[in-house]
Amino acid sequence: MRTKFVTVPCRAFCTHAAISGTSHISRLARLGQIDNARRVFDQMLHKPIASWNAVVAGYFQNSRPHEARKLFDRMPEKNTVSWNGLVSGYVKNGMIDEARKAFDVMPERNVVSWTAMVRGYVQEGMLSAAELLFWQMPEKNVVSWTVMLGGLIQDGRIDEARRLFDMMPLKDVVARTNMIGGYCQGGRLDEAREIFDEMPHRNVICWTAMITGYAQNNRVDIARKLFEVMPEKNEVSWTAMLMGYTQCGRIEEATEIFDAMPVKSVVACNAMILGFGQSGEVVKARQVFDMMRDKDDGTWSAMIKVYERKGFDLEALDLFAMMQREGFRPSFPSLISILSVCASLACLDQGRQVHAQLIRSHFDFDVYVTSVLITMYIKCGNLVRAKLVFDRFGIRDVVMWNSIITGYAQHGLGEEALRVFKDMCSSMIPPDEVTFVGVLSACSYTGKVSEGLDIFDSMKSKYLVEPQTEHYACMVDLLGRAGRLNEAMNLIGGMPVEADAVVWGALLGACRTYMNLDLAEVAAKKLLELEPENAGPYILLSNLYASKGKWTDVADLRRKMRSRSVIKSPGCSWIEVEKKVHMFTGGDARSHPEYVGILRMMEELGVLLRQVGYSPDGSFVLHDIDEEEKVHSLRYHSEKLAVAFGLLKIPEGMPIRVMKNLRVCGDCHSAIKLIAKVTGREIILRDANRFHHFKDGSCSCRDYW
Repeated sequence: MRTKFVTVPCRAFCTHAAISGTSHISRLARLGQIDNARRVFDQMLHKPIASWNAVVAGYFQNSRPHEARKLFDRMPEKNTVSWNGLVSGYVKNGMIDEARKAFDVMPERNVVSWTAMVRGYVQEGMLSAAELLFWQMPEKNVVSWTVMLGGLIQDGRIDEARRLFDMMPLKDVVARTNMIGGYCQGGRLDEAREIFDEMPHRNVICWTAMITGYAQNNRVDIARKLFEVMPEKNEVSWTAMLMGYTQCGRIEEATEIFDAMPVKSVVACNAMILGFGQSGEVVKARQVFDMMRDKDDGTWSAMIKVYERKGFDLEALDLFAMMQREGFRPSFPSLISILSVCASLACLDQGRQVHAQLIRSHFDFDVYVTSVLITMYIKCGNLVRAKLVFDRFGIRDVVMWNSIITGYAQHGLGEEALRVFKDMCSSMIPPDEVTFVGVLSACSYTGKVSEGLDIFDSMKSKYLVEPQTEHYACMVDLLGRAGRLNEAMNLIGGMPVEADAVVWGALLGACRTYMNLDLAEVAAKKLLELEPENAGPYILLSNLYASKGKWTDVADLRRKMRSRSVIKSPGCSWIEVEKKVHMFTGGDARSHPEYVGILRMMEELGVLLRQVGYSPDGSFVLHDIDEEEKVHSLRYHSEKLAVAFGLLKIPEGMPIRVMKNLRVCGDCHSAIKLIAKVTGREIILRDANRFHHFKDGSCSCRDYW
């Protein structure tokens, strides 16, 4: 009796220790500490099947399937749970063939085994295999039916899913919610609502599915009514309602929901950042960003995207740098946004860094990424690098061809643009509307009038592309630059559609070049009707009046601008030095920390330019002031300040790259040609229209711009 009394608690202790050890193994595996879990297992004196199963499951859970299989093969005995764990483990690791081999050799299968295998096929998109196995099942439970139902919905086979749903002997909340989600994805909201209304019991998930369906299909008011009568709401419900409003641009209602949310999740905050950004409320987007304690990759990407889309390029660069300082690895969306910013600001060094990050992340062979990279290098003035990226990519789509053609056009390389266009056609890639904008622009920028006319005439007859307004604008620009203003006017008169502001703007620019005041006034009048708040027509016409000394007309135009609250964009130029963008505004460099050095460089340049015969052209000053003041005004145009700073800071042998937001004036163009000559430097200037490569006293545009 005494012996029996001693052995009973020992067995109980061993059993308790084994259960405790198995629980400890499972907990460590869930925490990702599978090696510690294995040590606990190895130290166990008594190892029940459950502990073996726990370690095998742990290896699978931690993506170490081969070690799981080794341990499984060492098991002294196995039960159905062990085999199910092996099949499920392979399924979770995407090893569907191994899962099927294990399934086929199982000594005994239950409904869990069959369901695991069906789930594996569904997850891998192998619906035919899943269906075949599903109908072979000797018995099915509600989970089996729901897994197969989810597979059909996931594959977009909603009608077949409905037939399967109707066959289900027991329809639980999960199955009904899946059907609601499937119908909503297909825009079949009435059928989704019918299932929702017939549900005997609803939980917060099915309520949220129905609200999400309405919100995603632009029926946000119905979603709101349903949201208001929900018996309980969770974080996902609030976020679904919020995103419904942000996606349809109703930012006031979105703000109302956001302010009322008991818990503001990261997903909800990210949606508000994008929502405010789309509505142009960039400051409010940043306020949401700043108030967030926890941020994820999506948060940083969203705020960078808002800055990039709304033209806050410098802020986007600063935020990108902060993101990296705080230990966040840039995501794909943020890298693409920053590439666009680098292109906008002509930040070549930053762009190269982003390119390197894309290579490390193996994104550089994506067609879209390649097109963005080509555009970035083109806009940074590095055509050689852009062409290298283009040549490296084997299969090119129309976007890539368009990018390189447009790049050559913007750099004034008409011959190269036309050659690439011929190569594109030879490669059996049909040109589209964008292609012809690039090709016609190339002809325009390089004075290839006859080639441009031939290509324009062949668009419809040879390439089956109907000329659009933008193509007519290119032709007006082509004829206008060549001084054929009457032909340009006749072309406008013969357009099958109404000429837009771009067309009239092209004509007005040509009138400014050739001092044709009569046609300029016609073009300006049309422009002011189309875009009364655009300062461009006022400025161009004012230029023309000023060049002819008509200061009274200049003053009248300025009064009209003031009365209509039309504001002229100030001339600004940017230059990247040591991975930092420096901005200069015309007439003012005093705010720059190196103002004294810039001023000294400007004085030195002034002396050098006078020695080679430079004389400022006062016709580009739009005020009735004396010659001395005109000289002072011209000297401090923003592009000259940026070039002076570049000469101070950028080592010899490296090009000086400057970007300007407006068209470069004639005086600055002449001055920078001579600066390049007297300093022996290459200067690349990107203005609002095109690139100018200054070297040895000449410009790539051949003074035709």
